[in-house]
Amino acid sequence: MGTFEIDTRLMAEERATISRTPTPRCRPRHDHVRHLSRIVGAGSVREGAGSVRELVGREAELEMIWTLVGEAAVGGAALVLSGGPGTGKTVLLDAASAAAAAAGVRVVRAVGAEFETNLSFSGLNQVLWPLLSDTGGLASVYQDALRVALGFGPGPRPDHLVISNATMALLGHAALMQPLLVIVDDAQWFDRASIAVLAFAARRGVGRVGFLWASRSGHSGPIERSGVPTHVLGPISDEDAGALLDSCFPALASRVRRRLIVEAAGNPLALVELPRALSSAELAGVEALPPTLPLTARLRALFEERITCLPRQTQRILLLAALDRAGDLGVLRAAAGTSALLDDLAPAERDRLIVLDDVNRRVDFRHPLIRSSVVQLSTGGERREAHRALANVLLDQPDRHGWHLAEASFDPDERVAAMLDEVACRMLHRGDLAGAVMTSTRAASLSPHSVDRARRLAFAAYHGARSGERQTGTRLLAVARQADPEFTGSLRDAAAAAYLHIAGDGDVCTAHQLLIDALRTHPGPWDAEHRPLIEALHTLALACSLAGKAELWTPYGQALSRPTPQAPVELLLKHTVFADPARATPASLARLERALTGLRTETDPTIILRTSGCARYVDRLHLCREPLQRIAQESTGARSMEESALGDLALDCFLTGQWDESEKLANEGLGRAKGQHHPPRTWSFRYVLALVAAVRGDDDSNRTLCDELTSWAIPQGVLSVHYGSLRARALAALGRGDFEQAYQFAAAISPPGKFASHIGEALFVCMDLVEAAVRTNRPAEANAHVAAMQEDGIAALSPKLALLVAGSAALACPGHVATELFEQALGTPDTERWPFDRARVQLAYGEHLRRTRSTSYSRVQLSAALDVFQRLGALPWVGRAGNELRAAGQARLNRDRPDAALTPQERGIATLAASGLSNKQIAERLYLSHRTVANHLHRAFPKLGIASRAGLRDALMSDELNRNVS
Repeated sequence: MGTFEIDTRLMAEERATISRTPTPRCRPRHDHVRHLSRIVGAGSVREGAGSVRELVGREAELEMIWTLVGEAAVGGAALVLSGGPGTGKTVLLDAASAAAAAAGVRVVRAVGAEFETNLSFSGLNQVLWPLLSDTGGLASVYQDALRVALGFGPGPRPDHLVISNATMALLGHAALMQPLLVIVDDAQWFDRASIAVLAFAARRGVGRVGFLWASRSGHSGPIERSGVPTHVLGPISDEDAGALLDSCFPALASRVRRRLIVEAAGNPLALVELPRALSSAELAGVEALPPTLPLTARLRALFEERITCLPRQTQRILLLAALDRAGDLGVLRAAAGTSALLDDLAPAERDRLIVLDDVNRRVDFRHPLIRSSVVQLSTGGERREAHRALANVLLDQPDRHGWHLAEASFDPDERVAAMLDEVACRMLHRGDLAGAVMTSTRAASLSPHSVDRARRLAFAAYHGARSGERQTGTRLLAVARQADPEFTGSLRDAAAAAYLHIAGDGDVCTAHQLLIDALRTHPGPWDAEHRPLIEALHTLALACSLAGKAELWTPYGQALSRPTPQAPVELLLKHTVFADPARATPASLARLERALTGLRTETDPTIILRTSGCARYVDRLHLCREPLQRIAQESTGARSMEESALGDLALDCFLTGQWDESEKLANEGLGRAKGQHHPPRTWSFRYVLALVAAVRGDDDSNRTLCDELTSWAIPQGVLSVHYGSLRARALAALGRGDFEQAYQFAAAISPPGKFASHIGEALFVCMDLVEAAVRTNRPAEANAHVAAMQEDGIAALSPKLALLVAGSAALACPGHVATELFEQALGTPDTERWPFDRARVQLAYGEHLRRTRSTSYSRVQLSAALDVFQRLGALPWVGRAGNELRAAGQARLNRDRPDAALTPQERGIATLAASGLSNKQIAERLYLSHRTVANHLHRAFPKLGIASRAGLRDALMSDELNRNVS
């Protein structure tokens, strides 16, 4: 057994021991750290800047690296090092590389490039390029997926999941012969698609493969949200800073040393580099230091001096590497037109400006400041020449070729601008809205004609607003209007202006009017390729749905009735299903189901979201859950898309009884939108949380959330959001038995006896309205609404609505007819997908049976309803079902169920609550959050068979007695 294997086994034993020790954080094993330091010091890293001396104060990080290398060699591991410039991230990556090499682990290194953040899979290309010789051992579908994704062949863009699985397969195959460590520097500049794929592999674990990322803090990039464990590199202590200065500059005067420690503020790079900008007299304390040490200026001056001293050919190649960022030696050799590339780069390598990776054929700059200095020291002509050379060797990669060609252009060039249009469209179809905006903006700057410039700026403004960058969109639209005076009032102008209006604080009816005026001005025939018309109609549909007024949909339908060809299916579905779901026909529902099924292979997130939104009110969101999860989990470059997918998933989880997951997704969405002060991007999450609060009996949260929704929606004319808040209020009122309020709220959405036109929430409250009418002695209104359901064929829309229609009819009917209708309702197939709605019908049926003296059978229905309510945590309905069961003669409620036993923490919190303490007071006493206290009480109430704190004391005494007796 080799030394590394022995150490790995010992590490595993030590970790097992440490995991049983109740200390919050284990101390670094200094023998391992010293061993790693020796490895790094004996490797390729030289003394001075970048050496092991820079690792002073990083013992904890060295320990993490040692552990990561060991775990990578055995079963896989992943870690993100995050920190500001100069905190030592790259040096730690060097340490990891040296340790891995010494341990027999193969290292693959890559570096992110700001220029390529919008080029999908450019980062994955870097990582997998050294391993492509191993693809022969993969399945053909994986080989094809990687070939297309990495830009080595034509074909339709493969699904992200296929690419992710192909990457895992390739990494696993490469690690069969030798453990593998993937190191990525400047991960903040890695493209989102590559981060999503690599994070997918890291989270799931690939045997004998480790992942180590370094990312600059302050960038809210995809790696920060990938779920991979992150360690933040903070400043080193003053003691460690002094030790580092003493190691590198032992002759420093004491007062100079103190000043440098203060000015560097714990930044290792500044500590190492700043003294080099000072004279020997200053360092020795013979001359006074200047009043202000210009840290940034001195560092730039230092890099400038080192760069300008290089041979001219070396500077030229460094500029190519700085502009291309990929660091591919093959591309650099071709672009530079030299066969002596390594010789030309040798002076920069010796001066420690770059690192050459001979194995993977890459070149990396040792610090981003060096790369920036190389670019800043060049002239405009030199940069354009370099971009042109790179464009000429990247003909097989159209996106990179187009960008380099654009950067090489000085004068307007319609050919290049049109090429960037194509790049922007490809980015758009990948869901990379931010990349499409940037590309289109660059295309506009190259447009020789004002009409084309305005068109491209409007494209950028519209999709900038869609991506959530409202201020950017507003600025771009203003520039577009200045570029072409005739542009104002066009379809493109109206679509962008309306979307910006909706995304801001404007009235949606105003946005609607802007679009209508533009459509009337441009009444041309339908053209399936007429993108401005399509986007204008999608924006019009959004305005109509938010406004919640039936009459606003009329112009939309008129626009869709234009001559052939037929409009895109997403637009038709919005007209035939989403706009007025209560009147959707079987044919339109069948078309919707076909479209939803087709989303499984769809890669354009815009199409997925626009289609899935039509499923909301007709109970078919479950058919598009997988595509929505894809969007929510992948970073697409458009936070608004990710948030929209999260909102639909959260609603679907609520409707299907997955309330914990629904609450989690909604809170995640709020977290992503935090600090943006953008109500349109948060209302769907607040709506779902209001529904969850309603069914769980959290009246305070329900009221607060609904008030927030209403206070924003009413002034903006967003009635659909107001109707959503009314639905959540009605549900909460039903739970607490306030049937009068429930009736008023539900009737405000749709009056009894008719289904309000073009209001989807009317379907959600159909049974709520009938139940509230029956409980408040309004039989005529209840029967009228049941008749309206039957007349409009609501039951045909979905199994859930068939259940609710029959259940509503049973509630409104007396005697044996009601029994038959309840049986019909519960006999509806496929209703188990909506457990809460089914349990409500069972509860109503049990109540009916008890009143008609069918006590024995009533207990069957009531017990079934109670079980579901308890499992879901529907506390108010637990109380109602429990009261009915007791009235039906069942004294003990599910006390023998294993999951009905209180946990020690639940019992302790319940006891404190029974003594009169509030959630906040309990939280302070137990050092918990008030939300945690509330969750424990929510789980305890159904186990005790109660619905509120009022019954806690008696329930706890009864439970204790039952436990003692048993």
